[in-house]
Amino acid sequence: MAQSMSDTASLSTLGFMQSWPAAPVPSVAGQPPTLRMFDTRARTLVDIEPAEVARLYVCGITPYDATHLGHAATYIAFDLLYRQWLDRGLSVVYAQNVTDVDDPLLERAAATGEPWEQLAAREIDVFRSDMAALRILPPQHFVGVVESLDDVAMLIKRLEAAVYPVESDLYLDVHADPDFGSVGGLDGESMRQLFAERGGDPERPAKRDSLDCLVWRGSREGEPAWESGIGSGRPGWHIECASIGLRYLGPSFDVQGGGSDLVFPHHEMCASHVRLATGESAARAYIHAGMVLYRGEKMSKSLGNLVFVRGLEPTAVRLAVLAHHYRSDWEWTDGELDRADSRLSRWQVGVHRAATPPAEALIQRLRDALANDLDAPAALAVVDEWCGSAGTHGDGPLVAEAIDALLGVQLPGFASRRRR
Repeated sequence: MAQSMSDTASLSTLGFMQSWPAAPVPSVAGQPPTLRMFDTRARTLVDIEPAEVARLYVCGITPYDATHLGHAATYIAFDLLYRQWLDRGLSVVYAQNVTDVDDPLLERAAATGEPWEQLAAREIDVFRSDMAALRILPPQHFVGVVESLDDVAMLIKRLEAAVYPVESDLYLDVHADPDFGSVGGLDGESMRQLFAERGGDPERPAKRDSLDCLVWRGSREGEPAWESGIGSGRPGWHIECASIGLRYLGPSFDVQGGGSDLVFPHHEMCASHVRLATGESAARAYIHAGMVLYRGEKMSKSLGNLVFVRGLEPTAVRLAVLAHHYRSDWEWTDGELDRADSRLSRWQVGVHRAATPPAEALIQRLRDALANDLDAPAALAVVDEWCGSAGTHGDGPLVAEAIDALLGVQLPGFASRRRR
């Protein structure tokens, strides 16, 4: 089953990844305040204000099941960040990976009898469609791991001094990096526990340290593998994102984002890979979204307690998610969509009544809320208040454009007159 990494056409039956169509974003007059967000590594709010070009990396899906509300919450959070940067007149370069070959995908394919390539291709299509329906702005670089194998192999060669073999596999000595642990700030026991829970193998014999992570999995019978200068096999999880980030954003970009369950080991390991290879600190800020619970447990594929986006009304889903601060853990209930539908109806009535005070005051308050660590619940409350004050000012279309541009919510009956 081994394939040659030198033959680009044979890298994947999935082909090179394509992103989804971008919804147009209105241009809104005025000047937003400084954007501040909570940086996990700094453990405090920091300015997130690139000079001209903003570079963002958000970790993507492993495509073995459909898009659920936990995914939606994470990607809506970073869509809000993207929109704040656009509102500041910045160009945005956004990269997102797709882990299109990995153990969970192969295990699901084996359980269902479906070829893993077919399963991945179908679920990637579902994900793209769901992201477009939710009006999430797409990454310019939507990149499969399988199409990045040459980059992974080159990064492993750059890490050669810190890489060692265990049987046919290659591991990274994480303690070769003196700053290992700086992203999450966890003690050793906490790291070992999370490593075991989140895909690591702390008990594997012959490793130098229990936290050393797999960078290359040597070929196994019945598993996909590719030939390379480092042997036949496939990448480990963490080095995939490190290599894709380096390739498309460079060694030092503005934000690495994802769910809070990625702080350790994933983002910690990615940062360590980049530091050891380049001497740079990878992301300038690490920003993490909270977990969505359902029936008392974190919504996850492994637990099977999923509420899928497909089949739900996308605008209501987006408003339901925005009602919770992106960093908070919260529980999805059956009433979330009802509350979102009710809010959407009030907003639609309010903008068509051309409520007062004038739009400029609302837009400034909306920007102020979002500049404060993307406080979407506060932003929604500002619009609620505005729509509840009936008047005759005539600024409804301006408000609808601001809601579209800054929150990604397009109100029925309003098409923006000014697009980016």
